[in-house]
Amino acid sequence: MTKHSSNPKGNVPPGRAHSGDLPAAPLAAGHTGNDLLALRAQLARAEKAARRAPTPSPARATRPAPVAPQREAELVGVLTDEFSLHRAHAKLRDAVYDSRYHLCPHAIGHARAEGFLEHDIMNVLLSGRVRAVYPADHRWLVCGRYEACGVSVPLNVVVQHHRDGSIDIVTAFVPKHPHHVISRARLAVMLRYDDQTIRAHTATPTARAGQRGRGRWKK
Repeated sequence: MTKHSSNPKGNVPPGRAHSGDLPAAPLAAGHTGNDLLALRAQLARAEKAARRAPTPSPARATRPAPVAPQREAELVGVLTDEFSLHRAHAKLRDAVYDSRYHLCPHAIGHARAEGFLEHDIMNVLLSGRVRAVYPADHRWLVCGRYEACGVSVPLNVVVQHHRDGSIDIVTAFVPKHPHHVISRARLAVMLRYDDQTIRAHTATPTARAGQRGRGRWKK
């Protein structure tokens, strides 16, 4: 006679589950724990490497060089702030692109004397930048470069703008100091021959060639 089990088939009492019926939760928890341990080890190694790395020295704040009082007096009435320069450059490019410009005889004379051409002036107006604004004279100083025989030469252009958006290219010249902003007084001296009524310049008479001047030669 066979002894029947008191529990029906398929009913497993609590706490006595078969090995094949184990839940997957303990395995997932163990896997997550291993990931956390690996992450902690990685963070610890990164912290050690950061502590061993040399700390960069703090950058020193560069102070602008002081401007001499004479230089400040020369630049009175000349705007060099970024807002004024950017606004002037935008107007300058619009005038050049719209062909609203006029090349004055003073610029042509400098071009013939110093060896640059009209397209060099136009390249400076497009690729150069405005370095100074003279609001009293409605003029801008544009600095750039042009190439001559494989050599890059600095070129400064002075333009005068009008209310209708057109500009006059007053003069262009090769500067002795390319990064030096010209004062208003110096610019006025350079442009003293802009008046077309002046046709000649009277020079002080000196001793002729082959003759001795007064007080210059002593025995």
